[in-house]
Amino acid sequence: MVNHAKIKYLGLSITSFAILFKLMSWQYAQYLLILGLSFLGIYFLIKVFK
Repeated sequence: MVNHAKIKYLGLSITSFAILFKLMSWQYAQYLLILGLSFLGIYFLIKVFK
């Protein structure tokens, strides 16, 4: 089973890269943002229902 902190930090790192991509107007920024925020959402859902 994946450690919950790993999910949180993975989501934060992907979201940070997505913000960088968005600021630089690079491709695929929206996909990275959706992916990173999805990981953070999953992390918080696990925390609420645990």
